[in-house]
Amino acid sequence: MRYLLPASFVLLSTAAWADVPRVATDIAPVHSLVSQVMAGVGTPDLTIPPGASPHSYAMRPSEARALAGADLVVWVGHALTPWMGEPIEALAGDALHLELEDVAGTLVLTNRAGVAFEAHDHDEDHEDHEDHDDHAGEEGHDAHEEHDDDDDDHADHDDHDDHADDGGHDEHDDHDDQDGHNHAAGAVDPHLWLDPVNASLWLGAISDVLGQLDPENAAIYAANAAKGQAELTDLQTSIQAQLTPLQGRPFAVFHDAYHYFEARFGVEASAALSLSDGSAPSAARLAEVREVVQSVNAVCVFTEPQFNPGLVAALAEGGDMKSAPLDPLGAALTPGPALYGEVIQGLATSFTECLSK
Repeated sequence: MRYLLPASFVLLSTAAWADVPRVATDIAPVHSLVSQVMAGVGTPDLTIPPGASPHSYAMRPSEARALAGADLVVWVGHALTPWMGEPIEALAGDALHLELEDVAGTLVLTNRAGVAFEAHDHDEDHEDHEDHDDHAGEEGHDAHEEHDDDDDDHADHDDHDDHADDGGHDEHDDHDDQDGHNHAAGAVDPHLWLDPVNASLWLGAISDVLGQLDPENAAIYAANAAKGQAELTDLQTSIQAQLTPLQGRPFAVFHDAYHYFEARFGVEASAALSLSDGSAPSAARLAEVREVVQSVNAVCVFTEPQFNPGLVAALAEGGDMKSAPLDPLGAALTPGPALYGEVIQGLATSFTECLSK
């Protein structure tokens, strides 16, 4: 897989890269992957703190300065943070942009429909990124070229300052809720990093791009990526053994953010209380979810920090249903190389504790 540099970079001599490339990342799990690849060479900057919602974050001046000074921006992409497209172009237009959702071979799932999730054929959900607007690898296409479909799937970000006030919500858009990304059935599920196979693929892509920017350290980047990939393979094997006995146990989630993890390890949710992590379920939706969890005898509901503990009792209605927290972003963890593996293992531990009899 080949990543093309902007034309301005092609004219630079190798000597111009005597300094380590400055790298800006979006969320903590991506920052962790880049940190692994850069270990022993440099440290990337984190734009969105672990405890903040990536869907509706307003950058601080220091984070904007780090983005403006970047030689490379690595982010999940428009599906997760549609508001970042304009700041990246405005502040880091001359940098190389690696949009991970567009890396060829990445598994992409679509949002599940309705309160009760039907059994999914993940082969049908998968989008082959050879054909998915492959910015990073298409011959003759600059890796940082802007998407051209902002009026369809991407939040309108003409005024980034307004974003902090309205939470990224376009009031006239029936498909996008207040957190700013598209939850409509069939839209791209943006939580791609929760599949460790995607993360392993991205380690290689990050190494390739850094090697182009910094040939002097290319061998280090490649070795670090290979080490990270081996560790992820071991982690995936361990978690699969941990979760295989729990396949088929019914459960609900606060919002439908864990499909990639569920699909990878064969543990599928029965329902989600809320469309997003930025909204509470309505009374009508709560009633629908209660009906689903009771009909399937759900043994667990997975919560998040903003989850109202009273909802567990409301769902169970006198029954015995356990609950456990999930942390997809590493909000309680220290950013750095170890965070990504800790996030994935943390999900596995919560699944094991809540689904075990």
